[in-house]
Amino acid sequence: MTLRGGEKLNITFLTDNPRSWIIPHVEALRKRLSRKHSVVLCRSFRQIPRGDIAFFLGCERIVPSAVLKRNTHNIVVHPSRLPKGRGFSPLAWQILEGRNRIPITLFEAVKEVDAGPVYLRDEIKLKGHELNDQIKAAQGQKTVELVLKFIRRYPRWHGQAQKGKPTFYARRGAEDCRLDPHASFASQFDKLRVADNERYPAFFRYRGRKYILKIFKEGR
Repeated sequence: MTLRGGEKLNITFLTDNPRSWIIPHVEALRKRLSRKHSVVLCRSFRQIPRGDIAFFLGCERIVPSAVLKRNTHNIVVHPSRLPKGRGFSPLAWQILEGRNRIPITLFEAVKEVDAGPVYLRDEIKLKGHELNDQIKAAQGQKTVELVLKFIRRYPRWHGQAQKGKPTFYARRGAEDCRLDPHASFASQFDKLRVADNERYPAFFRYRGRKYILKIFKEGR
């Protein structure tokens, strides 16, 4: 069936991590879009129904090809300028590279991870003082903007194939938040900025003991 702009859509949002920072933003999208469209929230790809668009936001597991066939479009929002920066935690890695303007890409999910055609590009603008919660808020706001823009113009989209040689970021873990007790705070400030105070707090080892650091900003 070919939809005309403005018709009711069957939309699914999948967030497979129940503790994901993006859940409040997905809930806001559900509330807003439910006024006009049929919207379903899923916590597992096994729950995804057939429909028009499935958005995979904050997902940590690869969705099988058979599940992708349930919807006409399967959309991911990824904070890098694909094909550069495929993989895990691209926003954090780019901040650690010293960047404050982070590209963000809305694209079609395909069998190969982060390799599908691109529909929209934008960027997240930071000033360099934001901590993890503010960084995630900026990413969430931009993600919401891109999702709404895609839906407003649906189905009038033609994806563009990714061009160039892909690069990949590795998955981040607790050890990536390790600080050097002999280095200055200034030289490690970006590590502190991207550390998650609850899941992956910054830490250092000194004199045979491990010390955890949690960082908070006074004011805004």
